[in-house]
Amino acid sequence: MGAAGVVLSSSASSSVLPSNYALPPAAPLTPAAPATPPSILTPAAPGGINPNLFSRAKFALDQHRIAARDWMAVVDFSLPSSEKRFHVVDLRSGEVESFHVAHGSGSDPKHCGQLERFSNEFGSYATSNGAYTTGEYYHGKYGLSMKTHGRDWTNNNAEPRAIVIHNAWYAEPNVLAAHGKLGRSQGCFAFSRDDQWKVMRKIAGGRMIYADKLA
Repeated sequence: MGAAGVVLSSSASSSVLPSNYALPPAAPLTPAAPATPPSILTPAAPGGINPNLFSRAKFALDQHRIAARDWMAVVDFSLPSSEKRFHVVDLRSGEVESFHVAHGSGSDPKHCGQLERFSNEFGSYATSNGAYTTGEYYHGKYGLSMKTHGRDWTNNNAEPRAIVIHNAWYAEPNVLAAHGKLGRSQGCFAFSRDDQWKVMRKIAGGRMIYADKLA
């Protein structure tokens, strides 16, 4: 294993942050109340999101009868980890904020920075595609994190596989700057610490994440 593999592998060392890594203030995260309108007000794909992927996400929102219709996340895993591919969409205004997010090591065994496959299997360390809803906050080995619930047959093992939203050192900007890609998770949505907090604030409370890769 080369030096880059040692630095970027999440399975062996991602649970330990560097000793000089400063934790942010433990401010409470209060999700916004779900919007009351039952319909989506953004009819077309906002700029920067694949229209076909956005159409699938809107279909999933209705198919799974997701109550919260103000914010949702659309994750385009056809893009490499060097690009901002986790899109948080305001369905009322069409505004989008995009973030870097890591994928699972089992989805990218050669660590090329590109997701190659999905898996819902235990022990695969892969990313799963499909619709998720966000669950409760908890404190784990990555600090404040958020559980997810898989809503499709392609990701219905998300909760028992502990597929969560967390921060990781291998998703920090300095890693991307040094290596041109993020490190890999074990299937979780791993962000930089600053981005994780921004994402969780907007999509907490049962809001939907739709993740997929279109050919």
